[in-house]
Amino acid sequence: MAELISGNAGERDLKWRAPSPARTYRALSAVGALFAVVAFAAAVAVLVMIRGAVIASGFGSLAVDGFLLVGALATTLLALPAARGLRLSRQARTAGNLVEARTLGAAAHDASWCAVGYSVAVLAMSGLGFFFVANGAAVAHTFFQIKLITESFALVAGAFWMNVTIFLVAEVLVLVWGLVIAIARTLPGEAGRPIRWLATVYTDVFRGLPAIITIYLIGFGLPLTGLPIIGNLPQAWYAILALTLTYGAYVAEVYRSGIDSIHQSQTAAARSLGLSYGQTLRFVVVPQAVRRIIPPLLNDFISLQKDTALVNVIGAIDAFNQAKIVASNHFNLSSVTTVAFLFVVITIPQARFVDRLLEREQRRMRAG
Repeated sequence: MAELISGNAGERDLKWRAPSPARTYRALSAVGALFAVVAFAAAVAVLVMIRGAVIASGFGSLAVDGFLLVGALATTLLALPAARGLRLSRQARTAGNLVEARTLGAAAHDASWCAVGYSVAVLAMSGLGFFFVANGAAVAHTFFQIKLITESFALVAGAFWMNVTIFLVAEVLVLVWGLVIAIARTLPGEAGRPIRWLATVYTDVFRGLPAIITIYLIGFGLPLTGLPIIGNLPQAWYAILALTLTYGAYVAEVYRSGIDSIHQSQTAAARSLGLSYGQTLRFVVVPQAVRRIIPPLLNDFISLQKDTALVNVIGAIDAFNQAKIVASNHFNLSSVTTVAFLFVVITIPQARFVDRLLEREQRRMRAG
């Protein structure tokens, strides 16, 4: 706010004192500096605890000490935005005009919030580190015993190929089966009413059933029936069948949303050119719909990959079951951590790929 002071010559000069927002910038810069100091102290304390735990476990070395020292030095970078916020807020209070004061104040505001944001991230990481080294590094020894992880990695990774086989085969079947159900739900006319009703019942039932129950019922129920062929399948195929039925219901709804997103004029134009209903779906509607639903389809497939771990309920020796065997023999869950790592390794690249597809679709939509 400005204070007007009249001069002797009748002219009015504007003398800008520190406006009320300047006090806000000053307080925020002080908060940013406080957060930076607290985060640095917490990070150093946790790094010291980590060093003590590493030495106690017998893995102490100059390389470990160097790595922890680099981590401690990296936290000192928090002082940069904090100091910049303090400096700019001080300059904003002594600025000669309102425009300069607000410009400096806005820069101080950004720098201070930057210090707060990075400090919160460091505090969160320090809390996680403290969780791992607390109580004599009990959590680290239980879940991250390096020796057991290295010894069991080959065994668990070999069993992981069953998970890979299951989700690769199931994904292909789900794509086909989900499209069949989606087309059944969109059949027109009175003749398609019973088919639409059956497809609706199927999607409602299998979207309501947890995947683990479906796997259990199929994996243990079908062998008890004694039916030819389906009563004597390998366990992996029962898992594939159960996952196909479960995710087919979800993917069918994704397909249907894509089909419904195609404007009716596309169908009308195709039919006016003499194409049948099936030809219209095959050559006009479905290709456009599939292009639009690729990101949500990939999200469903990421979930499918993770749910392959549920096959352990029917006794299949997948990565999770193998890891549980190792864990029961050593009274330690580090081998299960290996399974988690393998699933994360194959999932994260796909998640980033989905993000890129969504960004590309958004750019295409903005471009008209």
